[in-house]
Order: sequence, then structure tokens, then C-alpha cells
Amino acid sequence: MIAVFKHELRSHFHSLTAYVFGAFLLAFVGIWAMQYNLQSAVSNFEYVLGDSSLIFAVLVPILTMRVIAEERKQKTDQLLYALPISTVEVVLGKYLALLVLLLIPLAVISLYPLLFAQFGDVYLPTSYGSLLAFFLLGAALIAVGVFISCLTENQGMAAGIGVAAMLLNYFSVSLSEYVSATALGSVITIIVIFLLLGFLIRYLTHNGNVAYWVSFVLIAVTVAVYVMDSSLFEGLLPKVMEQLSLFSRFTVVVNGVFDLTAIVYYLTVLGFFLFLSVQSLEKRRYN
Repeated sequence: MIAVFKHELRSHFHSLTAYVFGAFLLAFVGIWAMQYNLQSAVSNFEYVLGDSSLIFAVLVPILTMRVIAEERKQKTDQLLYALPISTVEVVLGKYLALLVLLLIPLAVISLYPLLFAQFGDVYLPTSYGSLLAFFLLGAALIAVGVFISCLTENQGMAAGIGVAAMLLNYFSVSLSEYVSATALGSVITIIVIFLLLGFLIRYLTHNGNVAYWVSFVLIAVTVAVYVMDSSLFEGLLPKVMEQLSLFSRFTVVVNGVFDLTAIVYYLTVLGFFLFLSVQSLEKRRYN
């Protein structure tokens, strides 16, 4: 894993990836810091991070688009499979290298509250609590981006899907006001999600029978519950969209509430998508 980590870190710094990512993140946060803390004379540095989180939806897919997709395109992933290391170590090595690229600009950003505290009252616990949540938000989104990169060998497609998925997650709370809150609308959406889950399982396991049976059982249970008590699905879809939003949980922390459930949620999303990335690579390895 250490060898993969060093190789990935070296390749990022030999290309423009690390520099572009760090420069844009620092520039975006710097502009908002100037707007909020300097021009408006507001001492809440956490609000800067709250508005800056949107940049992750663009920068993270660009950062992660090549991590696996390029290996597949150049067929160098076959060399990875031939190494005496597990797929888990390959994914973790690549992922940890990306986290380092995130930590470097955040180390610079972490100095901002201390600098602003020299000229005004800055509540440091909230500022650094928000900074921790900001890092975990980025870490979770990077895990999602790594998984998307595992699904295709086209870097442009990986970046496009990543940007669309993360923007959808960012605006999911706003969009939840416009989706159907009826029981029937929620059931139809859930059925579609279970069908997509079946396709994902089939792709990862290459086992159509397992995928079809999982989808069939989940859909059957959903329909049965709907027939017995449809009121359970009233307003379910908007609630699910709100709960799945990574960015809305970060907003809670920015508003001064250090929500441990948000931290657990980020770690869960992180682990889940890294697991899916491992399974995707394992499928190609055995094929």
C-alpha cells in the first residue's frame, strides 16, 4: 500500500493535478474569507467554509477522474493486479494520496482563523470544528469520486458524472420541495432506485441471478408494505433527499452545532464507496 501511495502522490505532483486543485481551493476560500471576514467585518469564519463547500462539487471530480479510469484506459491496471498486494491496499493507497492533496491546502486554510483572531473576536472552537467537518465532507466526496472513476475508462465521463452527482446532492434539499410527496410517487421512485441497485450489483458481481433476486425481493417488500399501509410513504421521498445530502449536514455544523451524526454519516459514506470501489476492481481482477 505504501508503494502505491508514494507512486500516486508522486504522479499527482509531477502533473498539474495537485497544483490546480490546491490553487482553486485556496483561491475560492480566500475570496469568501475576504468577502465575509474583511469587507463585511464578520467574525464567523465557519460561514466562509459553508459557502466554499460548493467548490467541492467541481474540484473533487476533476481530482478523482483519472485515479482509476486512466489505469483502465492505458491497461496499466493489469500491472496492479499482478502486484503481490490486495485490491484493498491498491484502493487505500490511491485514496490516501488524494487525502494528502486535500490536507495540504486545508493546512494553509487552518491559519485563517488565527490570523483573523488577531484583529477581532473569532470563536475558534466553531471555526475548527467546521474545518474538521469540511475535511470529512471532502474525504467522503473523494471516496464517491474514486468509485465513479472505477466505473469507466473515460476520464471526461467520470468527471461529468461526478460533477452531476455532487451538484444533485448539493441541491437535493432545495429540489426536495419540488418532488412528489405522495405515497405513490415515493413508491415509484423507490422501485426505480432498487432497479438501479440491481444493475449496480450485476456490474460489481457479474452475477445476474443475485442482482435480479435482490431487486425482486426489495421491490416485492416495498409493494407489500404500500398495499398494507400507504401512509408510511407519505412525504418519504423529500425526507430521504434531505437525509442523503452530505452538504446539508455540513450546514448544521457551520451553524454552530457539532453534530456527531454528521461525522458518522461522512465516515459511513466514505467506507461504503471505498468498499464499492474495491468490489469493482475485484470484479475486473478476476475477469
